Amino acid sequence: MAVDIGYFSDDSMIRRVMRKRAVGLTYGLRALVIGAVNPLLYVGTAESTEHRDTPYTRLALTGKLFEAVFFGTREEADRALEFTGKKHAQVKGRLPEDAGARHPAGTAYSAYDPHLSFMTMAFTFESAEVMYDLLVRRLSDTEREDLYQDYVRWGELFGMPRTAAPADYRAFRAYFDSYLASDEMFLTDEARKVGNYLCGHVVPYPQRVPGRQVSSAYYLLVQGSLPRRIRKMYGIDWKRSDEIAYRGLAQSVRNAHSVPSLLVPRPVRTALNGPSAPVYRLITKQEQRLAQEGKRSMPGIDPRKWAERNSA
Repeated sequence: MAVDIGYFSDDSMIRRVMRKRAVGLTYGLRALVIGAVNPLLYVGTAESTEHRDTPYTRLALTGKLFEAVFFGTREEADRALEFTGKKHAQVKGRLPEDAGARHPAGTAYSAYDPHLSFMTMAFTFESAEVMYDLLVRRLSDTEREDLYQDYVRWGELFGMPRTAAPADYRAFRAYFDSYLASDEMFLTDEARKVGNYLCGHVVPYPQRVPGRQVSSAYYLLVQGSLPRRIRKMYGIDWKRSDEIAYRGLAQSVRNAHSVPSLLVPRPVRTALNGPSAPVYRLITKQEQRLAQEGKRSMPGIDPRKWAERNSA
């Protein structure tokens, strides 16, 4: 009887990269922060989610679904894909207001629009690639190509047509860099506020030691990894001292991954490697505790959809 190993082999690049917790715990936030500059993706998601009031719970759920496809058996992955497909069927509509010159009010969006499906994959893949290069080691050209092709396959599983993605990594990089330099990017007021919370530029509640140091380091890595133009769009005043601290922290994490595994104590190996789902559960519990205290995770973000907020 054949063993169900899932859609990706254990030695596939996507598993090798995503099992590194330094990547698994940072790529998602980075992808959301950068992805918010695409107003069709941001508005489409925000207007269709059931978790406007619990954004970190939604982030944790998304991370668990993605990991089911990265690491799970086909049965586990198919359950995650079926669940996601039902949610995606609800993501369709039109921009309720202008979102930059390239996205006037009335522009249609859909989770199954081939280009938007590709952009979702693009932000996710590029963030995983960047965080692995930054925090683990630099990928070789062959590894980078293999990782890209794995992510294209991953995008296909979620409904992206293969033809929507560039044929190879070099073509992808040329397209993506061009996009980041284009006038297509635009942050709605809400997207800017949400992104500032997600990357830790705005911290709503003071934290105690040592949680404050851990979260500050985490947010420093996410902010530092953002393209300069994206940081400027969010109003992040990135100083030379920030860059020095960011580079030093990133190098420390890289150094931890460069030690031969036989010399690393088991608790450290466990912390560095494996699915990030256990941490996602902690994020959800933290948000639940805030709700019990009558606090919002993102103060000032209206939990209602646009039509409800703007009804007479």
